Order: sequence, then C-alpha cells, then structure tokens
Amino acid sequence: MKFDALLSAGGIPEPGESLYEFSQGRSKALIEIGGKPMVQWILDALSQAEHIGDVVIVGLSEADGLTCTKPLSYVPNQGEMLPNIRAGARKIVELNPDAKYCVLVPSDTPAITGEMVDWVLQQVRIPDDEMLYNVVEKDVMEARFPDSRRTFTRLKDAEVCGGDVTPVALSVILSSGGTWEKLSEARKSPLKQAAMIGFDTLFLALIRQLTIEDAARRAGRSLGLRARAQKCPYAEIGMDVDKAHHLEVIRKYLETKN
Repeated sequence: MKFDALLSAGGIPEPGESLYEFSQGRSKALIEIGGKPMVQWILDALSQAEHIGDVVIVGLSEADGLTCTKPLSYVPNQGEMLPNIRAGARKIVELNPDAKYCVLVPSDTPAITGEMVDWVLQQVRIPDDEMLYNVVEKDVMEARFPDSRRTFTRLKDAEVCGGDVTPVALSVILSSGGTWEKLSEARKSPLKQAAMIGFDTLFLALIRQLTIEDAARRAGRSLGLRARAQKCPYAEIGMDVDKAHHLEVIRKYLETKN
C-alpha cells in the first residue's frame, strides 16, 4: 500500500526567535542546508520511499523551485498548523478520492531518508491503527546526535522524545466535531490538553507509572481514536529543527553526507 505524504511547511519564524536570522521572514522550510532548502532534503527522502504515492506541500508554491520524483501538489498557507494539515488532507482526497490514510511529515526533519519513511509505513496495522506515533529513546537519540539537547519524557519503560513521521487515517483529520477539533482547541492550553487525555493519565505519567503503550492507549481512548505508539530505531525521525542550535547540529550532520 502507498501512502500520500502531507508535508507541512507553513511555519515562519518571527523576529526574536532564534531561527529568524536564517529565514528572514520566509518559511522555515526554505532555510538553506548543504546547498539546498531544508524541505528539499525531505522531498528527496520521499522520492526514495517505495511506499509514498503523491506528495502535497502546504505553505509553499511552485515558485520555490522544489523537485520531487513523486507527483507534487501545493496548497496555500492557512496560517496555523492544524488548519494547514486539514487543508492538505482535503487536497489528498481531491487528488485520490479512495485514499484512506496519509503520512504527516513536517518540513523541519531534513535528516530522514526514504528507508526510514518506508520502515514507519510498514509498521501500520490497517485498519486497526488510526494513528501511529513514533517515539525515539534517549540513548538512540544521543548516540546519533549527542549535542541535540532535545527534551525527553520519562515513562515507566523508557525516556523518549517524539518522532515526526506520523501515519494517520484521513477520517481522523477530516471528521467534523471530532478529534481534530479537540486537538485544535487544546493546542495552546496545557489545562485543556490535560483534560483531553485525562487527568489520571497525566498524573500517572508525572509519577512515571505509564509505559509507552499505556500512554498511547489511554490518550487514544480519551480522544476517541485507535492510536498506538512504537519505539523508532531512527534518531533522525525525532531530530527536528526547532532552534538555531538544532540547525547547527543538522547542518554539520548533513554536510558530511554530501
């Protein structure tokens, strides 16, 4: 099975943010790394992935001069992350009315490869998984990127950070009055986020009594979707460029691969 890729590239660093000096008012996705825009590294990975069908980019346009061996479409920036993702999902269904799943790929994970994308997609249990969330263990991340300075969450069975290649059922994104609205409303409120996944779950996580599997199952049940989490062996999937320091780490890593 092939998954259409939804590539979110609408983020624009603001003055005062550490990445602004590199983007200068343009999309973060266009920051140069190793002689090409950051997002082009991701398009190259998607081009190499056997399980990727079409690619939809939200937030950029043909004028940005990007290339991909897979069919490539563009959707204008909707202003915020969640509306961008929903607009991209609508475009996928417009292009392929029979599509049931997509894979969400942010534009700031330039170290991923086609092999890594294929590995993630091969783990999806269809139709049981409506969302498959990847986590990267601390020792895996620090072995590959010892200077990453990522934030890790300590659970009962592991200390992890989140991964950024996420297969998800299109019905979850496009449903009216469902999970996506809950996520959108809660995005800027930690209290709403806690209520959404359940205060019992939050408390157990804080006292480190949840396993990765328990945390995903409880959050999914509260959100009304079949969600599963898995440990990902690829640190690159969790190494996104959030700050200038991350950009420095990724530039050193990718420029040695050129």
